[in-house]
Amino acid sequence: METTDVLVVGAGPAGSTAAARLAARGHRVLVVEEHGRVGQPVQCAGLVSQRVLDLAGSTAMVRAPVRGATVFGPSLRSIGFRADAPRAFAIDRAALDVHLADRAAHAGAELRTATRFDGLTGPANGLAIARLTGPDDRTTEVGARLVVGADGVGSAVARAFRLRRPVEILPAFEAEFAATPGDPADVEVYLGRQFAPGLFGWWIPDGFGGARIGVAADADGTPAREYYRRLVGHLERRFGRPLPRPTSYVASGIPIGNVPRTHGPRVLLVGDAAAQVKPLSGGGIFTGMRCAEIAAGVADAALRADTLGADALAAYERAWRAELGEEFRRAQYLRRVFARLSDAELDAVIDALRGGKLAATIVAFGDIDFPSHVARELLRESPSLLRLLPKALGAWWGGDAYRAPDVAPGPRRK
Repeated sequence: METTDVLVVGAGPAGSTAAARLAARGHRVLVVEEHGRVGQPVQCAGLVSQRVLDLAGSTAMVRAPVRGATVFGPSLRSIGFRADAPRAFAIDRAALDVHLADRAAHAGAELRTATRFDGLTGPANGLAIARLTGPDDRTTEVGARLVVGADGVGSAVARAFRLRRPVEILPAFEAEFAATPGDPADVEVYLGRQFAPGLFGWWIPDGFGGARIGVAADADGTPAREYYRRLVGHLERRFGRPLPRPTSYVASGIPIGNVPRTHGPRVLLVGDAAAQVKPLSGGGIFTGMRCAEIAAGVADAALRADTLGADALAAYERAWRAELGEEFRRAQYLRRVFARLSDAELDAVIDALRGGKLAATIVAFGDIDFPSHVARELLRESPSLLRLLPKALGAWWGGDAYRAPDVAPGPRRK
């Protein structure tokens, strides 16, 4: 039977980051990816912060900087924000995945595509025995001292180690268009029950004259694709012409909520498998990569000490929750408040934000990785928002002031 120090399941940003860090520290690492090509199919809208580029160590995948955003309420009244410097970047998401997988391989990790993790056949001789199915449908067993589950929202690793508990899964549907009208430096966000109840719809420029158009919405019985069609129909009416045929489609699920435990004996979960996703946006590239770095640090120490039980690996849980857990908690609270608002209330929030002072606050404090920064400042400065959102008052005025993590925190109020 083949053996390895670490079996990483999933070659997305989180899995490849963990693999690169562990291989660079001298551990034998095997990465398995169920799809035939790394980065395919594309799994998200591809809008990231500078932090993601810093963690990746490259800007090669950047298609266009994004300096502004326009948010449309249910009545299509809107508010726009524009900063002098880029606040986000539209990237080629497949290129990011390939770059990170290549970095892991260059560090010494072995990568196998078209290889599926099919569960455990049991522990033996101090190893977790994983059953893998390769491209020829041949089943093999691999013994690993540690398994890192980076295999997404439907994580087979989490199921095999009995770590998974249900979280809210938001259906999402997106299409990529080679050419569309619209501002190539401006993101558009659509709120309300017509287009995306529970979260939002988006139009994101791709930097080459095209765009990604999609929605993520509550699973209320209406398919996400239907909300997407409604949004495309609105854009065609607005632009006065039909959009071209999409070049690709992506249907996915976004995990929102808390997985109570992201570690166990000989296992760690990272990224979407651990629901390390920002509740207000559904984005998880930065959070997944950062948690993968933390996981690699804990795993390195545990492998060297040969202490891979749940108690030793609990250091990962404590570390990532200390850094990101409070942001997740506050954002999840705000999302619950937001999801309960009627369309009329959402329009009232848009109207309240149209004032110049609040718009300037959003530009100054806006941070796609830590949105609670700007939310806290807005609630602090605007009594009208507090009247519209009375349930948020206790969450944001109670307890200690928010502590930003050490990784490039956003601006603070002086």
